[in-house]
Amino acid sequence: MKRTIGKTAPWATGVVAAGVGLTLLTATQPRARAAAAAGDPPAGAKDTLGYQDTPMLPGGKWHVHDGLRPQPKVITPGTSSTQDAPGMPPSDAIVLFDGTPASLASNWAMDGNNDAPAWTIANGAMTAAKGGIHTRQPFGDMQLHVEWRTPTTIRGNGQGRGNSGVFMMSRYELQVLDNYNNPTYPDGQAGAIYGQSPPFVNASRAPGQWQTYDVLWTAPRFNADKTVASPAYETVIHNGVVVQNHTALIGETGHRILATYKGHNPTEPIALQFHGDPISYRNIWVRPLPPPMTP
Repeated sequence: MKRTIGKTAPWATGVVAAGVGLTLLTATQPRARAAAAAGDPPAGAKDTLGYQDTPMLPGGKWHVHDGLRPQPKVITPGTSSTQDAPGMPPSDAIVLFDGTPASLASNWAMDGNNDAPAWTIANGAMTAAKGGIHTRQPFGDMQLHVEWRTPTTIRGNGQGRGNSGVFMMSRYELQVLDNYNNPTYPDGQAGAIYGQSPPFVNASRAPGQWQTYDVLWTAPRFNADKTVASPAYETVIHNGVVVQNHTALIGETGHRILATYKGHNPTEPIALQFHGDPISYRNIWVRPLPPPMTP
């Protein structure tokens, strides 16, 4: 995926020579340009925003309050959803479903055969039917926003009532379930990392109401021999309430088994489960995240 880079810092600007494709730089700019490309402090550049006489942060690259440190990219934040209408995603988000048939067809495929999704669309929402679906694009570390709704008509109880799931990397399930006055085993209710970690609280809304998941996902890392170098971590905010806080996963999702890891690619599709219930989804977007920031 191509990432958009923020505006070039003043010390890294130059003029492209017409017709020759070369960059003409001032006397102090060559080292600054090379440093910018490497993510290092630019030698000889003047700090007009911060300080260069403060202690060095660990790693020896940046000063405390270093004004030459790369500026964060400017984006437009999103807006909140209501029961009547979905909010707007942030300007740098990849929109995976915006309520249109074109969005569903271009971003999602049926599990097993990669055919066009057989899910239905009405009033800006897609409803599960005839099998699970997954994104055509793979993702690793990410911020994920999903809105979901269980049927207004209540049928069944426990795991048999409004069941679906959001699978990170097609392997790690964040449970979707109608748990409004509907108890089940705690590591299988809404907000649970299925089979592993119950949510801190039950933040479920009533059937027929839109609910939100906001997820911070850190993908697992594997060594060359497919052993685990670091586990996956997941933070989940359900309807504005933190229900998982940087929870370490013990492996891939399973039913009535102890989860274990199996080595896989650093990026994999997001999947939505069809568990026999007509669960609806809307306003799905993702922001791929860079590796954890270091000083």
